[in-house]
Amino acid sequence: MKFNVLEHELVPEHYLVPAEEEEEILKKYNVKKENLPKIRKSDPVLRILERKYGHIPVGSLIKIVRKSPTAGRIVVYRVVIRD
Repeated sequence: MKFNVLEHELVPEHYLVPAEEEEEILKKYNVKKENLPKIRKSDPVLRILERKYGHIPVGSLIKIVRKSPTAGRIVVYRVVIRD
């Protein structure tokens, strides 16, 4: 890729959540994966993350850290789904 979307100022930080931390996060927020927002495997951000982390399987959790003028930083999670 010629352009890294993660370097754009409007794209928030994205991280792959390690598999061993997924259950802890789901328990902390008392939520199931199927109830979380989704992110498609074909999303340009996931293509960049796969360069960093290697293969990201469907069902993985992605942590997104957004800047907020009122809260400072907001952390949200998304589940990787097929295209």
